Amino acid sequence: MSVKGNMIIGQSGGPTAVINSSLAGAFEAAKAAGVKKIYGMHYGIEGFLNENIIDLRKELKDSADVSLLRRTPSAFLGSCRYKLPKIEGNEDVYEKIFKIMEKYDIQYFLYNGGNDSMDMVKMLSDYAEQHGKTQKFMGIPKTIDNDLPITDHCPGFGSAAKYIATTLKEVVADATCYGPYRKSALIVEIMGRHAGWLTAAAALGGNKPDLIYLPEVSFDPKDFVERVKKIAEEKSSVIIAVSEGIKLADGTFVCEQGAGESKKDAFGHTQLSGVGAYLASMLSAEAGVKARAIEFSTIQRCASHVVSKTDADEAYNAGYLAAKKAFEGCTGEMVVIKVESRAPYVTSYSTFDIHEVANVERKVPDEWIINDGTYVSDEFIEYAQPLIEGELDAYYSNGVPQHLTLSE
Repeated sequence: MSVKGNMIIGQSGGPTAVINSSLAGAFEAAKAAGVKKIYGMHYGIEGFLNENIIDLRKELKDSADVSLLRRTPSAFLGSCRYKLPKIEGNEDVYEKIFKIMEKYDIQYFLYNGGNDSMDMVKMLSDYAEQHGKTQKFMGIPKTIDNDLPITDHCPGFGSAAKYIATTLKEVVADATCYGPYRKSALIVEIMGRHAGWLTAAAALGGNKPDLIYLPEVSFDPKDFVERVKKIAEEKSSVIIAVSEGIKLADGTFVCEQGAGESKKDAFGHTQLSGVGAYLASMLSAEAGVKARAIEFSTIQRCASHVVSKTDADEAYNAGYLAAKKAFEGCTGEMVVIKVESRAPYVTSYSTFDIHEVANVERKVPDEWIINDGTYVSDEFIEYAQPLIEGELDAYYSNGVPQHLTLSE
């Protein structure tokens, strides 16, 4: 395999606990292939457009640095939520990107992200093809939401699911320790806009919630209150896991009820938060139980001390393969994971046309959502259980996990 030119990699969107394992994989693949300059985008494509570029060989000097990188939360290179405009009418933006690539002799462009990031890889590879450019563009899947299509699952999901299952197990133990002398309800709000994979992971722990609500199913407030009342007749503590993105039958986010005008993020998505608190208030008023809410929020994606080794290894492999395939001449593709067997757990890797991936959102299958939309089936548990297995032990210093930081 003969490589010509240098490589750059960027990280985009919400971080995961294993996004840096993909970076480590791509970096080591580039080293093994003899790539002279291995660059990183400081703050994704937004930083790249400002030529904010990092020399990764100066940051990752030896195997110890790479090993520590894999145990570091957040996006080591810095992330962004910048969306490239469509090609038509915005050719100047694309020409700027290719001029910067030519300036640094970058022939291999890797981007690690979710749906919007894969859309960017698609547009850049399309522009290159339309204008006779030789650079190669590859996508590395990353999302705790697990909503990218084609791939069996996404790097990042397993570790977030492990955190949710672990923490919820502990929360349930705490909430139920008062016995029959205190009636209460606890609502745990979990990330998930349109796909409920993360909230479904609440069923993976030993202490499971009584109800699980996913955004794939319309939420009925009256039915919710009645179910909680019924459970409260038999149990002192009712534990409920809800996705932040649950919606009413008319499509309105539950978290928007009484919240005034909703805010939008950089991609025009409604910013979701507060559904747990809203439902807790509803139960306190209508179900006759003391209710409170816990919002896991960003802790779900940054808990590098509770990483699934399976997830970390798959993230590393995805980064390594994306770089390797780019060096072999592939472009406009994303790495995908195929599970050959779940027991024992056996996987394989390949790449897939990015056009079949970008802006397509995969949801929890309808047949895996049971009990009138209030729980998940054994099929989901069989699907997700292998993804949370194994531990990537943290390195500790002064009693807390040790992480790698940029020197620049």
